[in-house]
This record gives sequence, structure tokens and C-alpha cells, in this order.
Amino acid sequence: MVTMYGIKNCDTIKKARKWLENEGIEYRFHDYRVDGLSAEQLQDWAAELGWEALLNKRGTTWRQQPDAVKDSIDEQSALALMLEHPAMIKRPLLDNGSLRKLGFKDADYSALFNG
Repeated sequence: MVTMYGIKNCDTIKKARKWLENEGIEYRFHDYRVDGLSAEQLQDWAAELGWEALLNKRGTTWRQQPDAVKDSIDEQSALALMLEHPAMIKRPLLDNGSLRKLGFKDADYSALFNG
């Protein structure tokens, strides 16, 4: 079963969910804020995808962080911030059991599911 991780009110999540539904692909949605996220899971994703890729620096939550936090960010502090503020995790994160994909682009999802 495909699992999509994210936050339900995110516009990119809405686009990705619509794409999956239009393609008839069954999935489970895991909302970080509602369903939670373990440190172990986040560490596994960071090991596979890279903590820099996981950290969403384009969002409001990142921009609201003090400059001292942003200037001294490293893997350990980034993981702690993402656990404290799940909105700082790039989304969606799609997990099909053997592969994880960050972000949403029509072409990438087409290649993943129809390729």
C-alpha cells in the first residue's frame, strides 16, 4: 500500500492526492500533525533522502525561525526542528514500501506509477 505523508491543508498535498485519485491509485494518507511521526522514522528518511532534502526551507515555519537557528542548522538540529514542527518537512513524502519520493510533479508520479 502506498502511503502519502504530509499535512492535509497543504496545496501540494491536495494536488498530489488529486493526481493519485484521478489515476485510481489506492493510498493511505498520514498527517504528521494528526497521526504523529517518530524520531526513528524521520532518521530513516534522512539516511535515505538526506536531511537537507527533507527540510522545507521555503515555508513559513522555517522563515519564522530565528537567524541563529537557521545559520547553525545541521542534521541533528534539523531533525529536532522537523519533529517539533512537522510543517518543516518537505511534502508530500510518498512511500510505496520500497521507494520514497519527496515533492510532487506530474511527470515524476507518472514515471513512478506508469513507467
